[in-house]
Formats: sequence, structure tokens, C-alpha cells
Amino acid sequence: MSETQSPPSPPPSPPPGGFVDLRATGLLLGSFTLLMAAYFTLPLRFLGRTHPLLGWLAFAAALTGLSTLLLAKMLGAVRGTERRPVIWLVFLIGLSMTVFATTYYVLAERTGEFEGLRTRLDALYFTIVTLATVGYGDIIPSGQGPRLVVILQIGYNFVFLAAAAGTLSRTIRAGLDVRAHRGP
Repeated sequence: MSETQSPPSPPPSPPPGGFVDLRATGLLLGSFTLLMAAYFTLPLRFLGRTHPLLGWLAFAAALTGLSTLLLAKMLGAVRGTERRPVIWLVFLIGLSMTVFATTYYVLAERTGEFEGLRTRLDALYFTIVTLATVGYGDIIPSGQGPRLVVILQIGYNFVFLAAAAGTLSRTIRAGLDVRAHRGP
């Protein structure tokens, strides 16, 4: 190994008292609770019909920021330098779904853009159905804007969320291996 390269960091050790970090788990649950509370209560009219360009700019900025953050967290998890990568990756996947759901809801305010999407719960449902590639056909993107966002979500799912899920799986497996080698 050359002088400029440092040895790879060891995988993070399990938290004291076991593999489950209760503090981090509580933080994740609290973050999801706040995220869902914000999603279901914040006013979004200023992003819809009255300022469509602002809505598209907010969507592009959110997707760019999320992509950058997901890449950084995945890279940190692979290198072993990220603190609590599982919590971060799970949260960012949930945040990604919320960004797409918010975008669908805002787009659905315009007449003729969606068939069957009327509420925020409908938008979240449609996002999850699209993520899972189920496609029941009860909500249909009929406008060009929603169809573009669906295409972007499918691409985002293939590239970013699949990579995040793979990194998440490897990180959990590495943590379990470390725990198994240390014994009870």
C-alpha cells in the first residue's frame, strides 16, 4: 500500500447492547412521522396552477438534491465512513417517494392531467404502485407533465433506489457478519 492510500475502514461496529440502535430507530420513526405530517398538511397551492414553473423548479431541485445526497450516503456506506448508513438510506428512500407523491398531487390539480388521482393519499399510493411496478390501472397519468414525471420516477427507481437498496442490503449483511464473528 502506498503512503498516500490509507487502509480501508473497518465496518461499523454494532451499537452497545445489540444490533438494533434504539436511538437511531427512534430518530428514523420520528423523521418519518414528521415527513408524513408535512406531506399531508403543508399547503401546496403555490406550486400548482398559479405558479407551474415554480413547481417544476422545486421538483428538479428536490430530485437533484436527493440524488446527490443518496450518492454521497451510498458511497460513505461502501467506504465504511458513513455513520448510520442504514438509517440514512431508509430515510432518503422514503423522502424520494414523498417528493414524487407531492409532484403527482400538485400536477393533478390541473384538469385533465390525471384520471383517478384526487387526494394526497391517492398520490402516495400511485407513487408506491409505480415504485413496485404493479400498475393497477386505477390512476392514469393522461397529461404530458405527469407522464414525464412517471418516466423520471421509473428511471430514478432503476438507478438510484435500486442502488440504495443494494447498498442497504450489503451494509446490513456486513453488520450481521461482524456481529456473528464477535459472538454473543
